[in-house]
Amino acid sequence: MLFNQSKLLLTIGCFGLLSMQPVLAQEQMLKTITVTGEGIERIPTTIANVQLGVEIQGENASQVQEEVAQKSNSLVNLLKSRSVQRLQTSGIQLSPNYSYNDNQRKLIGYVATNLVSFELPIDKVGAVLDESVKVGATRIDNVTLSAEEDAIASAQEKALVKATESAQKQANVILQTLNLTAQEIVTINVNGANSPNPVMMPKMRSAMDASVANTPVVGGEQTVSASVTLQIRY
Repeated sequence: MLFNQSKLLLTIGCFGLLSMQPVLAQEQMLKTITVTGEGIERIPTTIANVQLGVEIQGENASQVQEEVAQKSNSLVNLLKSRSVQRLQTSGIQLSPNYSYNDNQRKLIGYVATNLVSFELPIDKVGAVLDESVKVGATRIDNVTLSAEEDAIASAQEKALVKATESAQKQANVILQTLNLTAQEIVTINVNGANSPNPVMMPKMRSAMDASVANTPVVGGEQTVSASVTLQIRY
Protein backbone atom coordinates (compact mmCIF):
# COMPACT_ATOMS: atom_id res chain seq x y z
CA MET A 1 0.00 0.00 0.00
CA LEU A 2 2.87 2.38 0.90
CA PHE A 3 4.53 1.56 -2.41
CA ASN A 4 1.40 2.51 -4.35
CA GLN A 5 1.11 5.81 -2.44
CA SER A 6 4.75 6.67 -3.20
CA LYS A 7 4.21 5.83 -6.85
CA LEU A 8 1.13 8.01 -6.90
CA LEU A 9 2.97 10.94 -5.30
CA LEU A 10 5.83 10.54 -7.76
CA THR A 11 3.42 10.53 -10.69
CA ILE A 12 1.64 13.63 -9.43
CA GLY A 13 4.98 15.36 -8.86
CA CYS A 14 6.18 14.62 -12.38
CA PHE A 15 2.88 15.76 -13.82
CA GLY A 16 3.15 18.96 -11.84
CA LEU A 17 6.65 19.66 -13.16
CA LEU A 18 5.57 18.95 -16.72
CA SER A 19 2.56 21.22 -16.41
CA MET A 20 4.78 24.01 -15.06
CA GLN A 21 7.23 23.90 -17.97
CA PRO A 22 4.99 25.71 -20.50
CA VAL A 23 4.24 28.33 -17.84
CA LEU A 24 7.94 28.86 -17.13
CA ALA A 25 8.70 29.00 -20.84
CA GLN A 26 5.92 31.51 -21.34
CA GLU A 27 7.20 33.68 -18.48
CA GLN A 28 10.69 33.50 -19.95
CA MET A 29 9.44 34.57 -23.37
CA LEU A 30 7.45 37.41 -21.83
CA LYS A 31 10.65 38.90 -20.44
CA THR A 32 11.81 40.21 -23.78
CA ILE A 33 12.06 43.55 -25.45
CA THR A 34 11.68 44.08 -29.21
CA VAL A 35 13.36 47.02 -30.91
CA THR A 36 13.80 48.07 -34.54
CA GLY A 37 16.76 50.06 -35.82
CA GLU A 38 16.98 52.03 -39.04
CA GLY A 39 20.10 52.74 -41.06
CA ILE A 40 20.53 55.22 -43.93
CA GLU A 41 23.40 55.74 -46.35
CA ARG A 42 23.54 58.40 -49.07
CA ILE A 43 25.70 57.85 -52.13
CA PRO A 44 26.36 60.00 -55.20
CA THR A 45 24.90 59.10 -58.57
CA THR A 46 27.56 58.54 -61.20
CA ILE A 47 25.85 56.61 -64.02
CA ALA A 48 23.25 57.88 -66.51
CA ASN A 49 20.84 55.49 -68.24
CA VAL A 50 19.52 57.09 -71.42
CA GLN A 51 16.76 56.19 -73.86
CA LEU A 52 16.62 58.14 -77.10
CA GLY A 53 16.05 57.54 -80.77
CA VAL A 54 14.71 58.60 -84.13
CA GLU A 55 11.10 59.29 -85.06
CA ILE A 56 10.12 60.22 -88.64
CA GLN A 57 6.73 60.99 -90.18
CA GLY A 58 5.95 60.75 -93.89
CA GLU A 59 3.43 59.71 -96.49
CA ASN A 60 5.16 56.53 -97.68
CA ALA A 61 5.78 53.71 -95.21
CA SER A 62 8.89 52.30 -96.89
CA GLN A 63 10.51 55.72 -97.31
CA VAL A 64 9.82 56.62 -93.68
CA GLN A 65 11.24 53.32 -92.46
CA GLU A 66 14.31 53.69 -94.67
CA GLU A 67 15.02 57.19 -93.38
CA VAL A 68 14.68 56.04 -89.79
CA ALA A 69 17.02 53.12 -90.45
CA GLN A 70 19.69 55.39 -91.95
CA LYS A 71 19.60 57.88 -89.09
CA SER A 72 19.46 55.08 -86.52
CA ASN A 73 22.60 53.51 -87.99
CA SER A 74 24.40 56.85 -87.72
CA LEU A 75 23.21 57.19 -84.13
CA VAL A 76 24.34 53.68 -83.16
CA ASN A 77 27.75 54.20 -84.79
CA LEU A 78 28.19 57.41 -82.82
CA LEU A 79 27.26 55.75 -79.52
CA LYS A 80 29.64 52.87 -80.15
CA SER A 81 32.46 55.32 -80.89
CA ARG A 82 31.76 56.98 -77.52
CA SER A 83 32.12 53.61 -75.75
CA VAL A 84 28.71 53.70 -74.09
CA GLN A 85 27.80 50.65 -72.02
CA ARG A 86 24.83 48.26 -72.37
CA LEU A 87 23.80 49.63 -75.73
CA GLN A 88 20.67 47.91 -77.01
CA THR A 89 17.56 48.50 -79.10
CA SER A 90 14.63 49.28 -76.82
CA GLY A 91 11.87 49.75 -79.39
CA ILE A 92 11.07 49.64 -83.12
CA GLN A 93 7.70 50.72 -84.44
CA LEU A 94 5.98 51.61 -87.71
CA SER A 95 2.38 52.75 -87.41
CA PRO A 96 -0.21 54.52 -89.59
CA ASN A 97 -0.92 58.18 -88.90
CA TYR A 98 -4.56 59.27 -89.16
CA SER A 99 -6.38 62.58 -89.14
CA TYR A 100 -9.91 62.83 -87.74
CA ASN A 101 -12.52 65.22 -89.05
CA ASP A 102 -16.30 65.02 -88.62
CA ASN A 103 -15.94 61.53 -87.19
CA GLN A 104 -14.13 60.46 -90.32
CA ARG A 105 -10.72 58.84 -90.18
CA LYS A 106 -8.26 59.53 -92.98
CA LEU A 107 -4.84 58.00 -93.48
CA ILE A 108 -2.31 60.81 -93.92
CA GLY A 109 0.94 58.88 -93.61
CA TYR A 110 3.10 56.79 -91.32
CA VAL A 111 5.24 57.22 -88.23
CA ALA A 112 8.40 55.15 -87.81
CA THR A 113 10.36 55.00 -84.55
CA ASN A 114 13.61 53.35 -83.52
CA LEU A 115 14.74 53.72 -79.88
CA VAL A 116 17.96 52.67 -78.17
CA SER A 117 19.10 52.68 -74.55
CA PHE A 118 22.58 52.83 -73.05
CA GLU A 119 24.62 53.78 -70.00
CA LEU A 120 27.59 56.09 -69.53
CA PRO A 121 29.17 58.29 -66.86
CA ILE A 122 27.13 61.35 -65.93
CA ASP A 123 29.94 63.75 -66.79
CA LYS A 124 29.84 62.55 -70.42
CA VAL A 125 26.10 62.28 -71.03
CA GLY A 126 25.48 65.94 -71.91
CA ALA A 127 27.96 65.95 -74.79
CA VAL A 128 26.67 62.59 -76.09
CA LEU A 129 23.08 63.89 -76.09
CA ASP A 130 24.11 66.91 -78.15
CA GLU A 131 26.08 64.76 -80.61
CA SER A 132 23.17 62.32 -80.91
CA VAL A 133 20.84 65.11 -82.02
CA LYS A 134 23.35 66.26 -84.62
CA VAL A 135 23.47 62.81 -86.26
CA GLY A 136 19.69 62.41 -86.39
CA ALA A 137 18.17 61.67 -82.97
CA THR A 138 14.78 63.38 -82.65
CA ARG A 139 13.64 61.98 -79.30
CA ILE A 140 15.16 61.94 -75.83
CA ASP A 141 12.62 59.88 -73.91
CA ASN A 142 14.27 59.17 -70.60
CA VAL A 143 17.39 59.89 -68.56
CA THR A 144 17.81 58.29 -65.13
CA LEU A 145 20.76 58.71 -62.78
CA SER A 146 22.05 56.03 -60.41
CA ALA A 147 25.10 54.93 -58.47
CA GLU A 148 27.35 52.08 -59.56
CA GLU A 149 26.43 48.57 -58.42
CA ASP A 150 29.53 48.22 -56.21
CA ALA A 151 28.74 51.50 -54.47
CA ILE A 152 25.14 50.41 -53.87
CA ALA A 153 26.25 47.06 -52.42
CA SER A 154 28.73 48.77 -50.09
CA ALA A 155 26.09 51.27 -48.98
CA GLN A 156 23.64 48.43 -48.25
CA GLU A 157 26.17 46.79 -45.93
CA LYS A 158 26.85 50.07 -44.11
CA ALA A 159 23.12 50.72 -43.74
CA LEU A 160 22.66 47.28 -42.16
CA VAL A 161 25.48 47.97 -39.69
CA LYS A 162 23.88 51.28 -38.72
CA ALA A 163 20.46 49.65 -38.35
CA THR A 164 21.84 46.91 -36.10
CA GLU A 165 23.76 49.35 -33.92
CA SER A 166 20.68 51.55 -33.64
CA ALA A 167 18.48 48.65 -32.50
CA GLN A 168 21.05 47.53 -29.91
CA LYS A 169 21.50 51.07 -28.61
CA GLN A 170 17.75 51.51 -28.18
CA ALA A 171 17.49 48.27 -26.21
CA ASN A 172 20.42 49.23 -23.94
CA VAL A 173 18.94 52.64 -23.15
CA ILE A 174 15.54 51.19 -22.25
CA LEU A 175 16.87 48.31 -20.16
CA GLN A 176 19.36 50.50 -18.26
CA THR A 177 16.63 53.03 -17.52
CA LEU A 178 14.53 50.22 -16.02
CA ASN A 179 17.51 48.75 -14.13
CA LEU A 180 17.36 45.60 -16.20
CA THR A 181 20.16 43.61 -17.78
CA ALA A 182 20.16 42.14 -21.26
CA GLN A 183 20.72 38.36 -21.25
CA GLU A 184 20.70 37.27 -24.87
CA ILE A 185 19.33 38.07 -28.31
CA VAL A 186 16.42 35.72 -28.96
CA THR A 187 15.60 36.58 -32.57
CA ILE A 188 17.06 38.76 -35.32
CA ASN A 189 14.82 39.93 -38.14
CA VAL A 190 16.67 41.56 -41.02
CA ASN A 191 14.17 43.54 -43.04
CA GLY A 192 16.86 44.17 -45.59
CA ALA A 193 18.74 46.96 -47.28
CA ASN A 194 16.74 48.13 -50.25
CA SER A 195 18.15 49.05 -53.64
CA PRO A 196 17.63 52.77 -54.27
CA ASN A 197 15.36 53.96 -57.05
CA PRO A 198 17.10 55.76 -59.93
CA VAL A 199 16.82 59.54 -59.97
CA MET A 200 14.46 60.46 -62.79
CA MET A 201 15.13 63.51 -64.92
CA PRO A 202 12.27 65.38 -66.64
CA LYS A 203 11.12 63.54 -69.74
CA MET A 204 11.70 65.29 -73.08
CA ARG A 205 9.46 64.31 -75.95
CA SER A 206 11.60 66.04 -78.58
CA ALA A 207 15.37 66.29 -78.82
CA MET A 208 15.31 69.66 -80.55
CA ASP A 209 15.82 71.59 -77.30
CA ALA A 210 18.99 69.62 -76.59
CA SER A 211 20.63 70.97 -79.75
CA VAL A 212 20.27 74.64 -78.80
CA ALA A 213 23.20 74.64 -76.35
CA ASN A 214 25.36 72.24 -74.41
CA THR A 215 23.08 70.05 -72.33
CA PRO A 216 24.11 70.06 -68.64
CA VAL A 217 23.46 66.89 -66.63
CA VAL A 218 24.25 67.15 -62.92
CA GLY A 219 24.34 64.08 -60.66
CA GLY A 220 22.65 63.94 -57.28
CA GLU A 221 22.37 61.42 -54.45
CA GLN A 222 20.59 58.13 -53.85
CA THR A 223 19.42 56.95 -50.44
CA VAL A 224 19.95 53.36 -49.29
CA SER A 225 18.00 52.36 -46.16
CA ALA A 226 17.96 49.23 -44.01
CA SER A 227 15.95 47.93 -41.06
CA VAL A 228 16.87 45.38 -38.38
CA THR A 229 14.62 44.12 -35.55
CA LEU A 230 16.06 42.49 -32.39
CA GLN A 231 14.18 40.58 -29.71
CA ILE A 232 16.27 40.56 -26.54
CA ARG A 233 15.67 38.57 -23.35
CA TYR A 234 16.36 40.27 -20.04
